[in-house]
Amino acid sequence: MLELLTGAGLASAAGLNAYIPLLAVGLIARYTELLTLGPGWQWLEHPAVLVLLGVLLALELVADKIPAVDSVNDVVQTFVRPTSGGLTFGAGAAAVDTADIASASTGDGSWWPILSGVVIALVFHGLKALARPVLNTVTLGTGGPVISTIEDICSAVMSVLAILVPILLLVLLPLTVAGGVLLWRRRRRGAAAVKAGPAADTDPDPTGGV
Repeated sequence: MLELLTGAGLASAAGLNAYIPLLAVGLIARYTELLTLGPGWQWLEHPAVLVLLGVLLALELVADKIPAVDSVNDVVQTFVRPTSGGLTFGAGAAAVDTADIASASTGDGSWWPILSGVVIALVFHGLKALARPVLNTVTLGTGGPVISTIEDICSAVMSVLAILVPILLLVLLPLTVAGGVLLWRRRRRGAAAVKAGPAADTDPDPTGGV
C-alpha cells in the first residue's frame, strides 16, 4: 500500500512540475538514509544527473511564469511530465522495499509501475494545461505566475510527503484534484463572462433607440 502511495504521490507531483519530484528523489536518496533506490534507479542520484535536473528545473520555473510562454511550455511538457511521472513512480515504489514492485520496475518485462505513473502525471498535467490559458485570459496574465508558484509548492510538498509520510497523500491527492477541477471550472466561467461582456455592449438597442 505505502509503495503505491509513494509512487502515485511522486507521479502526481510530476504532473505539476516534471523536475521537482525527480530532484527530490535523487537528493534524498543521495544525501540521506530515508530512501534507497533500487539497482535500476540509482542513476537518479548521480551528481551529473542532479545538476542537469537542477538546470532544467530553473528553466521550468522561469518559463512557467511568463504569460504565453507558459502555454508553449505546457505543450512541450506534455511529453516530459508523463515521462517524469513514470520514472518517479517506478523509482519511488521500488525504493519502498516491496519485492514485486522492485522487480517490475527494474526490467523483468513488466512496465505497469511506469505506465501507471505516466497516466497519473498526464491527468494532473492535463488539468494544469487546460486551466492556464483561461486563467491568463481572465487575469490578463497576472494570475499565471501566482498559480505557477502554488503549483511548484504543491509539487514539492507532495514529493516530500510521498517519500516521508505517504499515508497523508490519501487526503492530499483528492484535495489537489478537486481544487484543480474547481479552479478550472471557475476560471472557465469567468472567461465566458469576459467574452460575453463586450458582445452585450455592442448589441443594438432592441427598442431602436426609442
